Amino acid sequence: MKSNEQSALPSDVYLSFVSSLYEYRQTLLIGMLSHVVTFMLVLAKTDDFFYLACAASIVLIWFIRSIGMRQFDRENLAALDFRGIRRWENRYNAGAVCATVTLGTACGYAILVSRDPFAELACISVTLATMVSLVGRNYGSARAVVVMSLSACAPIIIGLLALMDGFMALLALLMVPFILTTWSMARGVRETLHKNVLAAREISTIAGRFDLALNNMPHGLFMLDADNRILVANRRACELLNLGDQAHVKDCHLDTVLRYGVRHTFLEQDQAKQVLKQLDHLMKGMQSRALIPFSDDLFLEFSASRRADGGVVLIFEDVTARVRAEKKILQMVRFDTLTGLPNRDYFSELVSNALADRKSTGHAGFMILDVAEFKHVNDTRGHIVGDRLLCAISERLKNVTGDRAVAARLMGDEFVLFFPGETNRRDLEERIRTVHAQMRGSYLASGFTFNILMSAGYVIADSTDFRLEDMQVKADLALFESKSRDKGSCTAFEAEMDAHYLDRQKLKADLREALETDGLSVAYQPMFVSDGSRIECCEALARWTHRERGPVSPIVFIQLAEEIGVVSDITHFMLRQACRDCLTWPKHIAVSVNLSILDLRNSEIVSIVTDILSETGLDPSRLHLEVTESCLMEEAAKVRSILQELRACGITIAIDDFGTGYSSLSYLDALPLDIIKIDRSFVRNIREDARRFKLLRGMVNLSRELGLKIVIEGVETNDQLALINEYKCADLVQGYVFAAPMPSVAIESLSDTLLKKIVVPKRRNRRVVQAF
Repeated sequence: MKSNEQSALPSDVYLSFVSSLYEYRQTLLIGMLSHVVTFMLVLAKTDDFFYLACAASIVLIWFIRSIGMRQFDRENLAALDFRGIRRWENRYNAGAVCATVTLGTACGYAILVSRDPFAELACISVTLATMVSLVGRNYGSARAVVVMSLSACAPIIIGLLALMDGFMALLALLMVPFILTTWSMARGVRETLHKNVLAAREISTIAGRFDLALNNMPHGLFMLDADNRILVANRRACELLNLGDQAHVKDCHLDTVLRYGVRHTFLEQDQAKQVLKQLDHLMKGMQSRALIPFSDDLFLEFSASRRADGGVVLIFEDVTARVRAEKKILQMVRFDTLTGLPNRDYFSELVSNALADRKSTGHAGFMILDVAEFKHVNDTRGHIVGDRLLCAISERLKNVTGDRAVAARLMGDEFVLFFPGETNRRDLEERIRTVHAQMRGSYLASGFTFNILMSAGYVIADSTDFRLEDMQVKADLALFESKSRDKGSCTAFEAEMDAHYLDRQKLKADLREALETDGLSVAYQPMFVSDGSRIECCEALARWTHRERGPVSPIVFIQLAEEIGVVSDITHFMLRQACRDCLTWPKHIAVSVNLSILDLRNSEIVSIVTDILSETGLDPSRLHLEVTESCLMEEAAKVRSILQELRACGITIAIDDFGTGYSSLSYLDALPLDIIKIDRSFVRNIREDARRFKLLRGMVNLSRELGLKIVIEGVETNDQLALINEYKCADLVQGYVFAAPMPSVAIESLSDTLLKKIVVPKRRNRRVVQAF
């Protein structure tokens, strides 16, 4: 490094060079003492007081330099600029040059003046010794080395040359390489220092960046040696494990840290052993990752990387949020969101696990619970109240079953229960029936009290032969029997139910085939004016005569049609056939066809009806469409819109079985109705039951006030007919008192007979008509 390069150095590097000049001050003291002792010895040998002056000068120079060094210690080095650093370098160089000038002058004086061999040897020896130490102490300043070496050696060279001796002159010339070597050595040391300073600065920068990155990374990190002692721990690691200051865990064994921590214990001893066992497997490469629960609120996931020296780098992160999210997702996947009970899939898994864990053979039970009339709750109180009722039922189910059964929500208002192994079949059956009995009763939901019945079907099988799919089918069959026989009952599966189920399935297939091959027929029950003298309308009734079983009740095959989803197909068949048959009757007779709720859920029924009328050519005024109250309760707004469209086409709209629903009167004004058909239940025993007859008359009066036509169904006796006529309760009468359902051709014949004979004895008419 050239001397003028000092000014091109960065300030921090330049400062480190100058600071090196002020270090190792004990060498100045040693040098001062050696110089003073040497001069005093020469003084004693030569009695020349010049050397006393040199010794005094050396002491004074050392004293002044010591003061300057103390001032340097008090200086705020961080605030120094380049000129300030140069000023301290010059101050140091001034003192150093004064010392070397004194030494060089003493050497020249000894050679030219004293001419004492001891004085020459002593002065030159101590001066050259000082030159040797010059490199080690003053390499930080190129100018100091140059000036000090010249000021020390120049008097010696001059003295030797002044002797005018060839050998002495040659010796003087040899001083030049010595000086140059000193400069070169100092420059080499300075360059080395320069590189080291730059390297140290770079290392410091890298270390700072590494430390910043290490302590700001979201993961915790432990760097362990081969003995599992912590060499490096970042801030995040100490935060996650609550270890306090990073410095406290350095060189601590991982076992100690996990057992006791630095500030307080956060793991029990057994927990620490388990954690260490998992980490040991991880560090040995037996697994790639380890998820370790440290507490309910802290889950850490570890990964390990082995180092070449046998140590390990452990990296871990807080995955508590992820674990909670996964648990929540698993909860959502496994459990019903409304009730908190296991869903169908998880229930199957729990049943499989319970069967796999059984320790002995025995019996297992499976039960399906169905909330009777739950649809009524939704319809009258709303789905929110219905949902809260289901939650209340679920809570009771959990309390009733406890850990003695596995309960789940199957779908809608159905719940399933699995009863694990029980040695005694009778005890298991008793337990199942007890659960059913406890599930019935009063429930409170949203301030409403509901008296709930539960229909149930169950099956008991040997636990070794238990197959969930088979058991569910059998329990379903038992549940169907419960609903068919008595709602709210509990029925055990019996072998005969299988045959009944298969028979029912075959009947469904036969019904589908009958629809495809026109196997259904239509019968018509007339509606007479109240005196029986005239037929105004005929209600179309579906009939099915099975090729093997004979006539099948409409109650049976309509329910089958609903189950297999072909009710609308039957409706379309009935509409088309009824319109065709109506064309063969006298023009004053209309035909009435029933629509199901499935028909009214689809707006296409309007176009279907109009297309059939167009196809058959029947006047729309001769077509009556009957809807039941159950149709009106579901999606009332949509049903109202469809009925308005049909009525706008000229079709007459009638409400069938009026009075059997839950809010009958509310429909009279809200819906586009023309006819009210009062259910047969209001006609039964009207002579004996005055209250029932008053109710009948009240409905009739209300309907007439609204301008509606009244049809009374189910009139079977002359006594009933007489009472109805006496109080003018009906516009039309439908029932066995006049006629039973009959084929289309009989309608035309009966109408002709009535026209020919105005007055027909009722009792005789009944016998004749019922013959059809």
